[in-house]
Amino acid sequence: MNPPDYLNPDLPVGLSRFRIPIIEANPETVKGYGWLVDNPADTKVEITRWPAKGWRPVDTDSGDEGGVTEGIFSSEWKGDILYGQNEAVGGHYILGFGKEPALCSTEHEAKPERILLWHANYHPDGGQLFFPLDNRPFLVPVALAGDDISPGKFICFFCKGNQGLYIHANIWHEGVFAIHGQQRFLDRQGAVHARVSVDFAREFNCLLEIPLHDLK
Repeated sequence: MNPPDYLNPDLPVGLSRFRIPIIEANPETVKGYGWLVDNPADTKVEITRWPAKGWRPVDTDSGDEGGVTEGIFSSEWKGDILYGQNEAVGGHYILGFGKEPALCSTEHEAKPERILLWHANYHPDGGQLFFPLDNRPFLVPVALAGDDISPGKFICFFCKGNQGLYIHANIWHEGVFAIHGQQRFLDRQGAVHARVSVDFAREFNCLLEIPLHDLK
């Protein structure tokens, strides 16, 4: 299967919208997805041991030595389009849209009223840390592990900006979202950077909607 074209998703027109709940991130609500982080220096990224292909197990001192990579993850609104850039893995993406994608413009500075999310993925090789460098609230859409994914399994964490969010391997997500303007985050993740994707537009004929008008 060809990977998604993250900067030119070429989405179908007339997609329906599926609104997902926004939940404040706290130690209880993030259980099962990961945990909140006060100091990134204290957080070790979990690395998943390479799976055995037959009945012989992978030696316990091997298979998890790919290491960790880190860099700045930038999330930036340009008009109606939310872009992401991940220095840790050399990624550049359209994360979401503020209105019907075909009607979006980058030629204004109005604050967006929603995020329309077209894609998500997970990393089977390791966990991932997002730690805010700008001390402003941010959003992270997530779903629990499992390839039998659907829009109704997603929620969106609202993080206050004074802590980071660490997510386990296999947790569905799509980076970290600025509510408006630009935000920067320390990103730390497995260096193998395996990625498993879902395309909501083509698989479910919808976009996930995250309303922003009540968030500050």
